[in-house]
Amino acid sequence: MMPESPCWFTSSYSNNGGACIEVAANLAAAHGIVPVRDSKVVDGPVVAVPVPAFAAFVAGVRGGTFDTV
Repeated sequence: MMPESPCWFTSSYSNNGGACIEVAANLAAAHGIVPVRDSKVVDGPVVAVPVPAFAAFVAGVRGGTFDTV
């Protein structure tokens, strides 16, 4: 496993009643991944997303790719 501990955080925009994810971006540079987990199940599974895929997702969110309205 990784020697560094993930520093989990939830977006400040996530005040929506708990349907959130948490990310640990501190592992991106050293390991090339962004761990993602359900904020309600902190001992549950963690998905290790490759940095380029996570960056593309964030760019898509910022660009409105996933807007439903």
